[in-house]
Amino acid sequence: MIKKVFSATLFIFSTITYSFSQNQEQERWVDSVFNVLDLEQRIGQLFMMPVYSGGNEKHFQIVERQIEKNHIGGLIFMQGSPTRQIDLTNRFQTSSSVPLLIAMDMEWGAGMRLDSTINFPKQMALGAIENDSLVYAMGAEIAREMKILGVHMNFAPVADINTNPENLVIGVRSFGSNKKQVTSKAIAYMKGLQENGVLSCAKHFPGHGDTRQDSHLTLPLIDHNKKRLDTLELYPFKKLIYAGTSAIMTAHVQIPAIDSKKNTPATLSPKVIHDILRKELKYEGLIITDALNMKAVSDHYSNGEAELLALQAGNDILLFSENVPEAIKLIKKNLLKKKINKQQFEESVKRILRAKFKAGLNQWDSLNNENINLKLNRPGTELLKHKLVEKSITVLNNPDSLLPISTLDNKTFASLSIGPSGEFTKYLDKYAFFSHYVKEGGDNDLLYRQLRNYDVVVVGLFDLDKTQGINGVTQEMLQLFDRLNNETKLIFSLFDSPYNLKGLDRFDHLICAFDNSEHTQKLVPSAIFGGIATNGRIPVNISKNINFGQGADTPSLSRLTFSTPEGASMDSRVLQKIDDIAHEAITDKATPGCQVMVVRNGKIVFDKSYGYYTYDSIKPVDDYTIYDIASITKVLSTMQAVMFLEERGVIDLDKKISVYLPELRGTNKEHMIIRDILTHQAGLWPYLPFWKRTLEDSFLAGGLYKGYPESGFNYQVSEGLFTTEAMQDSVWQWVKNSKLRDKINKRPYDYKYSDMGYYLLKKMIEKMINQPMNEFLQQNFYDPMGLTTLSYLPLCNFPLSRIAPTERDDYFRNTLVYGMVHDQGAALCGGVAGHAGLFSSAIDLAKMMQMHLQDGTYGGVRFFQPGTIERFTQKQYETNRRGIGWDKPAVGDWNGPTSEFSSPKTFGHTGFTGTAVWADPEFNLIFVFLSNRIHPDANNSKLIKNNIRTRIQDVIYESIWSYEQRFDSY
Repeated sequence: MIKKVFSATLFIFSTITYSFSQNQEQERWVDSVFNVLDLEQRIGQLFMMPVYSGGNEKHFQIVERQIEKNHIGGLIFMQGSPTRQIDLTNRFQTSSSVPLLIAMDMEWGAGMRLDSTINFPKQMALGAIENDSLVYAMGAEIAREMKILGVHMNFAPVADINTNPENLVIGVRSFGSNKKQVTSKAIAYMKGLQENGVLSCAKHFPGHGDTRQDSHLTLPLIDHNKKRLDTLELYPFKKLIYAGTSAIMTAHVQIPAIDSKKNTPATLSPKVIHDILRKELKYEGLIITDALNMKAVSDHYSNGEAELLALQAGNDILLFSENVPEAIKLIKKNLLKKKINKQQFEESVKRILRAKFKAGLNQWDSLNNENINLKLNRPGTELLKHKLVEKSITVLNNPDSLLPISTLDNKTFASLSIGPSGEFTKYLDKYAFFSHYVKEGGDNDLLYRQLRNYDVVVVGLFDLDKTQGINGVTQEMLQLFDRLNNETKLIFSLFDSPYNLKGLDRFDHLICAFDNSEHTQKLVPSAIFGGIATNGRIPVNISKNINFGQGADTPSLSRLTFSTPEGASMDSRVLQKIDDIAHEAITDKATPGCQVMVVRNGKIVFDKSYGYYTYDSIKPVDDYTIYDIASITKVLSTMQAVMFLEERGVIDLDKKISVYLPELRGTNKEHMIIRDILTHQAGLWPYLPFWKRTLEDSFLAGGLYKGYPESGFNYQVSEGLFTTEAMQDSVWQWVKNSKLRDKINKRPYDYKYSDMGYYLLKKMIEKMINQPMNEFLQQNFYDPMGLTTLSYLPLCNFPLSRIAPTERDDYFRNTLVYGMVHDQGAALCGGVAGHAGLFSSAIDLAKMMQMHLQDGTYGGVRFFQPGTIERFTQKQYETNRRGIGWDKPAVGDWNGPTSEFSSPKTFGHTGFTGTAVWADPEFNLIFVFLSNRIHPDANNSKLIKNNIRTRIQDVIYESIWSYEQRFDSY
C-alpha cells in the first residue's frame, strides 16, 4: 500500500515538474521572440488574413507581400485543395520571420473547405447523438487531418444555443437548443481537438443563437436582458472556459442590455469583451474576432477603424481585416498616443506567441504532401462518418410501432420523392419491392389516386425550398399528405434541417436524417426496415408537437444493412484488389460481366458490378441485374423445403426415398437413402441429356413442341418453343428409369456430383406439401424475407432488360437463352426444377445466406428451428466433403470450390452459369459472385481455369487479416 501511495505521489510530482518545465520553456521562447520584434512587427502578429488555396498566383503574391512587409501573424485557409494548401503553407512559412499561426473553419471536417476530402455531419446532427464519445472521436479525427495540413487551430466548436428556428447564420451549425446538451457536445468536440494537438476556438461569444438576421449581411440584434444572457447564452462558454478552450471567437451581434451604443457589435464592445469575458469570466486564452469584412461590421466602420476598436475592446487576433496596412498604421498611431493600453496590447501579442508555441511552431518543419488524399481520407475516417450518421438518425413519432417494418409479404410499398432523392429509392429497393413516384408540381389528384392503394408510402423530402410554405412544406404538399394519411400508412423521411419538420408535426411517422448525403440515403431505408436500430433525439424545439429530446428508439430486426469494410473489421484497401481480378476476368473474356458482394457481421461492405450483359459492351451490369443462378437452386430452393420438412418430422433423411415416393418401388432407386442422395453418394448418374431424347424421335418431337402457346402447350422452354404437360410425365419416367453408376467391388458408392437426385427430391417435396414447390417457397421464404428478385420464371415479374443472357444455344433451342433457365432439363420442366431454375440479384442471395448464418432467423421472423441449419451444413462423411445438400470446402485441394482460407464450417454452392454463394460462420462472412460466363458459349471455362471466384474469396480473407494487423476501430 505504501509503495502504491509513493508511486502515485511520484507520478503527480513528475507531472507537475514536467508541466512547470514546459511552461518555463514556453515563456523563454515567447519572450525571446517578443523581444526581437519591433512595434510594427508586434502589431502584425495580431492579424490573421485569408488565403484561398484555389486562387491564382496574383492572390498568393498579395498574401506573401503582407507576410513580408506587414509581418502578419497568421493565416486562415479557405476553399481550395489539400495539396495546394500544403504547398502554400510551406511557401508562406518560409517567407515569414515568425512562424505563422494557421487556422481554418473546419466545423464539419476538411470537406467544409477542401475538395477531395470528407464531410462529417453538421453539429445539429451530432446534437441528436446520445453518445458524446463519437463527437470526441470526430474532434480527434479532424485534429489529425489538420495536423497533416499544417493547420494549428480549428474555429470550432460552435457553442451557440440555437433557440431561434429562423436563425440564418447559425441554424444547423449549432448542436441544438438546450444549453446543457450544447455544452456537453461542445466540450467533447473541443477535447477531441485539443487532446490531439490542435487548438480549439469556441464561437460566437456571447451567443449568436437567437438571431433572425445574417451577420454576413447586417448587424443582428439580440434584445435579451443580462439575466437571460447569463443563464442561457453564456452558459456553454463558461463551461468551455473551465474545460480549457484555447480560444474564443466573438460575435457580430448587438446586445443593448450590455452595450447600448448604436451599431456596436459585441466584437467591438469593451463591455462585452473586456468587462464580461476577461474580467467577469476571467478568461485568459486567445480572443479572436469574427471576420471583420462581414457587413455587420464593415457597413459601419471605415478601413482600420474596426480593427482598432476590436483591439481596444480586448480582442487578440483580428480576423479577415479588409485593409491590413491601414489598420496597422492606425493601431500604431494610437499606441504611440497611448490611446491603446500598452500592457493589454503586449499581453495580446504574447498570447498569440504562446498559442504558436503550443502549436509546435517553435520547431516548425516543412510539410509533406505525398499521398495526401490517402492520408486525409483513410478508411477509418469514412467509418467514423458512417457511425455518426447512423447514430444521428432520429425517429420522432412512431405511436403504433410501425417502424421498423417487420412484415413484408402481402404488403405493397411505394415511395414519393420531393426534391433530389439521389440513391434513396435504390436503397429502399434493397429491402422490399417499391413503386417509385416523384412530385414535380403537377396533378395532386393523379398522385393521390396512384398512391392511395399502397399499404405503405415512404415520402422522402430533400433540400426543401425554405421560402415556401411552412419551412419548405407547402399547402399543396400538406393537402396531398392529409388525403393519403386517411388511406394508407405514411412514413416521412426528411433529408434536411429538422426545422422543416414543423409543417409535418401532425403526422405519425417522422424520420429526421438532418442532411441529404450518400450515407443518409443508405441508412434511412435501413432504419425503416430494421437493418439498424435508431436512438437519436431531436436536438431542438420545433413546434408544440415536436420538442427537444423527442425520439423513439427502434430496434434492429437483424436485416442486412450497409457499412464500410472497416465497420466489419475488414481492410477496404485490400478489398480493392477485387477490382483487378474482376477486370481481368472481363478483359480475358471469362465473362462479359459480374457482380461481387461481401457481407460481414450482417453488413454489406462491398457491392460492385463490373462489365456488361454481353461482350458488345452496350448495357452495363448494375445492382438491378438478375442472373440465372443454376445449381445454387439446389440449396436455396430444394434444400429450404427439405429442411422445412425434416425439422417438422414429415420426412426422415435416413429412410428410403421410396417410402415417400412409392412409385420408385421396383426401380433401381427403391432403396436409395435420402441422406445419400443429398450427399451425392447414392450412385445416381451425374447427368443425362433428356432433351436429346425429345429430338431424336421426330414423331415424338412433333407431339411435344409447338412454336407458340396453345391449349395443352403452356410450358415455355425458350423463345418460340413451348411444350406440353406430357413432357413432365416423360421426364419423370426417364428419371425413374435412369441408369446408375457401376459399383466397384460391390462397395458403397463414393461421392459423385449429380443433378438427378434433385428431380426425385422435387417430386417428393411437392407430394409432401401438396403444392408446387416454387409457390411454397415464395409464400414461406422469399416473400416474407423481402426477396424481390429470387424466384423461378423471372419474366413473370421483370422485364427482359434486367436479366443477363446466357448461352446462344444452336443445338436444342436454336436461340439466345435470355430470361429463361439455361439448364436444358429444367427448361423441359417449364423452368421450375429442383436442381436449376432460380434467378436472382446479389443482395437477395446475401439475405438468404444471412438468414442461415443467423440460425434460421431474418427480419424478426424465424424460418428454421435452432440447430437445423448447423446440422444440414455439417460435413456428413469422412470421405465426402459434402453437407446435407450443401457444398463444403475441399480440405487440402487447391482446386476446391472455396478459398483455402475458408473455415471448415463454410457452406454454400456454385452454379454452372458462373455463380457462387458461400457463408463462413467462423468469420460471420458471406461471399456472393454472379456472372454469365456461359454467354455466348457454355464451353467457356476461363472463369474456372483462372480461378477467378476463389481468388476473389482469397482477397476477402486477406482483408480480414490485414485489418487486424493495421487498423484500430473507433
